[in-house]
Amino acid sequence: MLETSVSGGADIPARAQREPKYWGLKQHLLDMLRSLPPGSPIPTERSLAAEFDVSRTTVRQALAELTVEGRLLRVQGKGTFAAKPKVAQRLQLSSYTEDMRAQGRQPTSRLLEVVEEPAAEELARLLDTKPSSTVLRLRRLRLADGEPMAIETTHLPLTRFRGLTGRLESGASLYQVLREHFDVELGHAEETIETALASPEEAELLGSDVGMPMLLLSRHSFDTKGRPVEWVRSIYRGDRYKFVARLNPPG
Repeated sequence: MLETSVSGGADIPARAQREPKYWGLKQHLLDMLRSLPPGSPIPTERSLAAEFDVSRTTVRQALAELTVEGRLLRVQGKGTFAAKPKVAQRLQLSSYTEDMRAQGRQPTSRLLEVVEEPAAEELARLLDTKPSSTVLRLRRLRLADGEPMAIETTHLPLTRFRGLTGRLESGASLYQVLREHFDVELGHAEETIETALASPEEAELLGSDVGMPMLLLSRHSFDTKGRPVEWVRSIYRGDRYKFVARLNPPG
């Protein structure tokens, strides 16, 4: 009768045999990527399948995981390339423009939509305004060095910030405009980070695949007097962006 060690050592070979075929290919590609500069082309699916004697389905699975993890960049019609390192952004109360410039990147924005609409009950509560009062909704595509990074939807109470839209059309920082033209200094914000999957529209705007994992950020910002300033919902490319926070002991 065959005995199995309770330590788990005896079943290691069995686990190795059950290891998915794509896993070995993925590890090989990771080793290769460590020595390749960003933008270097990766062998085609056909050549990888032939070299490792696996199906192209197996190759696609390995490439898909590395793409989701931000290691590879797949460009439709051109091929697959070694990706640039993810943008590492500290969690702090600053604007996208300020964040990108601090990293030596050139921030730009494309205004997708400007809408004046009545506030639903929940939004009115968040902005401390009356239900059905008019709010301004700004939807912008955020880019860094020309690369799409995020879709940002900002809601602000219109009665407090009339004339704001025209000042943003030049691509100026929202927080800078609020500070210089509306005498608003931000005091604090509450932010949550979740995961979401890219919709067809979001994927098209961000240059990613439908269903690609995204980072969903919701920010509720207040001025130094404690008054709500904005409610923001942002979708960031999970393969190009990561957030960093400094943690201190409680108390």
